[in-house]
Amino acid sequence: MCEGGPVTTIDADWDERVTAAWAAFDDYAEEQEADFRAVIDALVAELPADSPVGPFEQACAWDSTGHSDRAVPLYREALARGLDGYRGRRAKIQLSSSLRNTGQPEEGVKLLTPELVAPSDELDDAVRATLALCLASLGREREGLALVLGALAAHLPRYQRSMANYARLLVEPEA
Repeated sequence: MCEGGPVTTIDADWDERVTAAWAAFDDYAEEQEADFRAVIDALVAELPADSPVGPFEQACAWDSTGHSDRAVPLYREALARGLDGYRGRRAKIQLSSSLRNTGQPEEGVKLLTPELVAPSDELDDAVRATLALCLASLGREREGLALVLGALAAHLPRYQRSMANYARLLVEPEA
């Protein structure tokens, strides 16, 4: 634990400890899920009360232990508090997935669609995959397939142009 009281800003030590907690997640058996959430809660307790990272980490813990319904309000709180950057984008992806899991895929689509034109990073494919799932839940499978084919095309050793064109043609109006 951090000596000297609560963490006033997220520092490398706190980040390393939360990363280590998540690295150990698979060591917890299903019946120990509450123990894992308690580890995350203890780390969050070190943060300032208004930190957007706290509810984000708690949402992740609830979500990862199969409780999307408990995660949704925490993701919303983190974003409302101004969570941005990499964690903010992760929160949008994970909130959209949780919304889909709780029967609200249309909200997931609204949340993730702007991320298609956000600055590119390593989460681009996760945005597209999650958005595709939300679209499929709304009966818009062709749009979802176009997204995942477009994302996949960039990773293929060959046929990138063909797959990108096929993806585009899935949603382009026929002439």
